[in-house]
Amino acid sequence: MSRQNEQLPQPRILMYSQDGFGLGHMRRTTSIANQIASDRSDAAILTMADSRLGQYFESSQNHDYLKLPSILKVGPGDWRAVSLPLAFDQVHAMRRELIRGTVISYRPDVLLVDHMPHGAMGELLPTLDAIRQSGMSTKVVLGLRDILDSPEIVSKRWRAEGAYEAIERYYDMVLVYGKQEVFDLAAQYDFSPRMRERMRYTGYVCTPQTARYTARARAKYIPSADKETKLIVAMAGGGADAYPMMKALLEALPAIQARQRCVLALVTGPFMPKELRHDLEARAKGLPARVSMEVSDTISYIEAADLVVAMCGYNTTMEILRTGRRALLIPRVGPSAEQRMRARLFAEQGWVDMLSPDDLGSDLVADAVLASLRQGPLMNPCVKPDLHGLQHAAAELLGLLPATETPILDLSRKKRVPLAA
Repeated sequence: MSRQNEQLPQPRILMYSQDGFGLGHMRRTTSIANQIASDRSDAAILTMADSRLGQYFESSQNHDYLKLPSILKVGPGDWRAVSLPLAFDQVHAMRRELIRGTVISYRPDVLLVDHMPHGAMGELLPTLDAIRQSGMSTKVVLGLRDILDSPEIVSKRWRAEGAYEAIERYYDMVLVYGKQEVFDLAAQYDFSPRMRERMRYTGYVCTPQTARYTARARAKYIPSADKETKLIVAMAGGGADAYPMMKALLEALPAIQARQRCVLALVTGPFMPKELRHDLEARAKGLPARVSMEVSDTISYIEAADLVVAMCGYNTTMEILRTGRRALLIPRVGPSAEQRMRARLFAEQGWVDMLSPDDLGSDLVADAVLASLRQGPLMNPCVKPDLHGLQHAAAELLGLLPATETPILDLSRKKRVPLAA
């Protein structure tokens, strides 16, 4: 490396992701980190996260993880440690100090906070105070998925927990990984005029992964010469609460098979309890169905399917939308209204088909699956979803980095699609 490059400041980005029992937040955070690393090869990126699968996803060379002790929200304002046999207060204090110490020593140019403006139970507030009091030039950015929960729940909880105040006081920018025309997050969640001035709607964030073996994935279930049998792929991200949907599909499969020859591939996800996965395997015996905990390339399985049946978590839904395949979404029952809201809004756009989780009787599930299969393997919406959110989000974050005299990458050659206001 030349002396000139040695003297250049190394841009540093720090990400905070709280995702104690799932894959969604970590998948999105890792995708953004990889995009930034691709656009700025000199950037150092560190993610603080408590997901037990922090490095489950392939990461870029300049990206590393700091694992926080895992905690899990079991009710409003009620948290517990996942693995350590310690009181929550002790674990929470440990996390608070780890986060603060990391930020002070790492001195990031940009801090991207995922989902929680004040952190789990306010654990970010000492760090945000330290950034301001120390005179650090760190730009603090909040990243929000398209829909958080019902407006009533979010507004009540955020006021009680001081989240609105934290955004007003500490944040330089708010990125919304969605489209304002589909769900106006600022209006729905009663953001103040000052907060709205800092907001950027990026479009939907999709992982950049492309299908690697679509034909081979289909051939695992249906011979290539068989043009009549339909492949139904069911998946649900981490799968912690996917059992009711997958059990309902297995119970409906004989009725589906009676009218349309098909094979059902169930991908449970790594977080489905082992005893529930074994129950699905037992139910699948004697049926044209196969149960897998995970697959190496979910995009290939989605593209191989005649119909994808899935829950309506953010990342799973975006992977489906990117392929354009026919999808029947069955949102989770609760406790959050997020998935129900997303499924309804996306169905109104013509992007997906939807079945209520209250309608999981065998006949209703069979009718919904057959109706979707009859429409063909591709969705044909009038308005296509904006799936450029990954590139837009990375560009916004890179725009906050200090300018360098010697650019590492000629970004002028990259086409940038205008953001929504």
